[in-house]
Amino acid sequence: MQLSALIEQMESIAPTRHAESWDNVGLLAGDPSQSISNVLLTIDYTREVADEGKKLGCDAVIAYHPPIFKPLKSITAPSLIYDAIRRGVAIYSPHTALDVADGGTNDVLCDLLGLVERSPLKIVETKSSQLKLVTFVPESAVDAVSAALFAAGAGRIGNYSQCSFRSPGIGTFFGEAGSNPAVGESGKLERADEIRIETVVPANRIAQIVAALRAAHPYEEPAFDLLQLAAPPEPRGMGRIGTLPASVECAALFERLKKDLEIPSLLVAGPAAGPIKRVAVCAGACGDLLDSAIAQKADLYITGEMRHHDALKAAAAGLTVVCTLHSNSERITLKRLKDRLEQSLPGLRLHLSAADRDPFVIH
Repeated sequence: MQLSALIEQMESIAPTRHAESWDNVGLLAGDPSQSISNVLLTIDYTREVADEGKKLGCDAVIAYHPPIFKPLKSITAPSLIYDAIRRGVAIYSPHTALDVADGGTNDVLCDLLGLVERSPLKIVETKSSQLKLVTFVPESAVDAVSAALFAAGAGRIGNYSQCSFRSPGIGTFFGEAGSNPAVGESGKLERADEIRIETVVPANRIAQIVAALRAAHPYEEPAFDLLQLAAPPEPRGMGRIGTLPASVECAALFERLKKDLEIPSLLVAGPAAGPIKRVAVCAGACGDLLDSAIAQKADLYITGEMRHHDALKAAAAGLTVVCTLHSNSERITLKRLKDRLEQSLPGLRLHLSAADRDPFVIH
């Protein structure tokens, strides 16, 4: 199976356009055309996880946290990225794209508790994955230029291909010294009947589509515009808040969380007793969503970790905060992701890392 098939499924499950703007998601190392057969799923790509992958014969890794986050100035031995590239191991990271996704990290936490009437704690601004290309072509070359653009990947909207809009107009130009215009003469102001072509282009195909335009266009210097498109609003966001079907005592919820997350302890701030009805969740480090949880009248806020002063603020507001340690709030989503990938890619062998664990241990 080609790596591109796994990328396509991951993009379907957790579209990268929904990730936070500061994040680094998607394919971080590898060639989409390379063959893969064994995939290791992990939260963090550590030395122990890399060694586990070698023993299992894995040629691809889905690492929830991106092992390449800040720009790299060099990739040399003995770094994990150098080792992965040298061995031909692809690395893909979904991170906040999976947090936002339906059925992703935060929905898995909600499902553990059976939360209903759930909604995002914070709406995420979605980045458009497409731009609009506008170019101006003499009528005799419209079909040839359009065909070249479509062949390079332009003009696809949902299940429709070769989509464009065309309108006639008059273009003007003055060919200066050294020019060789395809229409008219240099040194003279020319007017030419032209067709304005508008079509959408995927952001990851811009270079190829512009190259195809230049190659097919009859003009020496074809004019074109690339316009960034705003994404239509989508009800997607970070974290979740929902309601339990019936009130549950704090102690019972704490025990359920420890059992389902397979952890021995929880860090609790604020009231540690009393009934819980409304619950907010946000996997990872989500102190910045605390105000949203308070404003939306949550009784309990479940997250991975929280700053000291945020925990004091929550307690003062009467909100119970449960911290599981960072990756303990995220790891359970790997089981759900593995199940979904096995259903959509039955020829691929998938493994949950046994070496992956939170770096902190409570003694």
